[in-house]
Amino acid sequence: MTRILAIDPGSRITGFGIIDVDVRGKIKYVNSGCIRLPDEALSIRLKNIYLNVQTLFSDYHPDEFAIEEVFLAKNANSALKLGQARGAAIVVAALNDLFIHEYSAKRVKQSVVGNGGADKLQVQQMVQLLLSLDKSPQADAADALAIALCHAHTRTAAGLEYGTGKRALRNSGKRWTELDVRKIK
Repeated sequence: MTRILAIDPGSRITGFGIIDVDVRGKIKYVNSGCIRLPDEALSIRLKNIYLNVQTLFSDYHPDEFAIEEVFLAKNANSALKLGQARGAAIVVAALNDLFIHEYSAKRVKQSVVGNGGADKLQVQQMVQLLLSLDKSPQADAADALAIALCHAHTRTAAGLEYGTGKRALRNSGKRWTELDVRKIK
């Protein structure tokens, strides 16, 4: 059983999603939610992201970590804050010796909804359907679960990657190997 923790970073609300994937690829919902950040200085919010993600690691002991890549926002200041929020979560994963798997928002939506331009409501509905949830998760939690599902869908039975993050763009179609992952670490 592999436990995946996924983060949808934000400087006001950071979503998280946790799923388990068995050796046959069967996916089971574990938990999800939102880290609501105080209306205080950015440094305080980043500290809260770090501490809350560390608590998730302590409580759930994930085997793999996935996060949404930074996208180009119209507002440069917002993009910088988003990057810092991502960094706070990524540091926790790195300190827990996990490889960071990054996915673009378009790739996540394509994987879960089948449409890279899907809206938040479509993502929420598909996450609810795919994980057999009684109700639709909050939007940020649904986004995090969608990231986790995207990661689960790209994994192979051997736990190798089909090219996530920047390398996939350079070597389109080339499959990751365990040796590649060791080189990156």
